[in-house]
Amino acid sequence: MAKSGTTAVNRRADIISAAIEVFSEIGYYRATTAEVAKRANISQPYVFRFFATKESLLLTAIEASWTRVIESFRTIVETAPPEALEKQLIYEYESIQAKHQNEMFLQLQAQSIREEAIQAAMRDGFKQVRDMVLKAFCEAGVANPEERTLLFLARGMLCNVAVAIKMPELMKS
Repeated sequence: MAKSGTTAVNRRADIISAAIEVFSEIGYYRATTAEVAKRANISQPYVFRFFATKESLLLTAIEASWTRVIESFRTIVETAPPEALEKQLIYEYESIQAKHQNEMFLQLQAQSIREEAIQAAMRDGFKQVRDMVLKAFCEAGVANPEERTLLFLARGMLCNVAVAIKMPELMKS
């Protein structure tokens, strides 16, 4: 019995990964659960075993992308020396962006989707990152922590746009 549970957990993760790829490549509105199922090498009904709607699948994919950023930043905040905090956070975000580009594209697209649940998920993700970075900057004694946090977040968003439109010169500091 435990083996099938493990398989179900793995299949759920496969579906989420496939959804991130499909949504980031063709957009939420054009994507179908059939395409997600095909990418995950499963049947479409199996997608619905885990996700009642395409929106719930998108929300889970968004949550997964924010979780990666938040957990990675938490590690940096807990271990970086104060004088290197911002630089290490920037480096970590650039690393996430390079390794998990589809998740960043998913977040870019989700910012413009009007459904309240999706907007709420995006607000929650941004709020968690903002609050964590602001608190860390305050505790590290960073001058003007609110402004530095705003600039940090703005730089991250600009980097996402730069990658999406293939304009790396926007990422140079």
